[in-house]
Amino acid sequence: MTKTEEPPFIPPLLESGTIDSAFLSALRDHVLKAGDAIMRIYGTDFEVALKEDRSPVTGADTLAEAILLEGLAELSPAIPVIAEESFAAGARPPSEAPELFWLVDALDGTREFVSRNGEFTVNVGLIHQGRPVFGMVYCPAMDLLYWGAPGGGAFLQSRQSTREISCRVPPEAGVTILASRRHGDEFQTTLFLDTFLKGRPVARQISAGSSLKFCRIAEGLADVYPRLGPTSEWDTAAAHAIVRAAGGNVTTLEGEPFLYGKAPYYRNPYFVAFGSGW
Repeated sequence: MTKTEEPPFIPPLLESGTIDSAFLSALRDHVLKAGDAIMRIYGTDFEVALKEDRSPVTGADTLAEAILLEGLAELSPAIPVIAEESFAAGARPPSEAPELFWLVDALDGTREFVSRNGEFTVNVGLIHQGRPVFGMVYCPAMDLLYWGAPGGGAFLQSRQSTREISCRVPPEAGVTILASRRHGDEFQTTLFLDTFLKGRPVARQISAGSSLKFCRIAEGLADVYPRLGPTSEWDTAAAHAIVRAAGGNVTTLEGEPFLYGKAPYYRNPYFVAFGSGW
């Protein structure tokens, strides 16, 4: 490091782990702006294209991502951003992941957007040394904004209020399991849960789309979300940080730390997200 260089600065966090309010407010504005742009297109007869991996993409994906990229360039110009649509279009980061970088999925749950069920989100997550240290998730159709930083707490802003949220200890009546609405292997998932639950009763299983599944765990409405299907790092980073901030965790199926920066493809292993008391 030269004399003119400064050490890396993690913008949302102070040394105490609390979230810097000025940064948070500015980032929130950009995320809400991206959500508004998505909702304007949501109400139209939009077109759907297919990317090389056969996943859908719409004008809402690209417009919202452009808004977030512009906002992050303004807020933290020295921190690189890996964003889904730019990555798919060939804007690839260096072969080795940065120590500090943003992961952005401007419209997580494009299939939910296309089917118009409201379960899609805007996701912005910050990674430092392979771990998620801050995340913000916005569900524009429900007007729910989640954010959190491990050590600084997790929060939910709705139309009525802003409140701190936390994971729950599974009730004696049984756990609530979250399942992906459109992905996953039911047989393999059942085999995994038989081991993971260790005899705990299951009260119910519910399906949901996008990163909302993590957020339901963070706010104490569900207990475990196993994912035995393909995901990319931008799909999970923001909500992973919120689950950690709320007292839960995300690990590999083997119980190992769930880390980020797996260049060059930034693909996730299978994982399980869970709340407190495991």
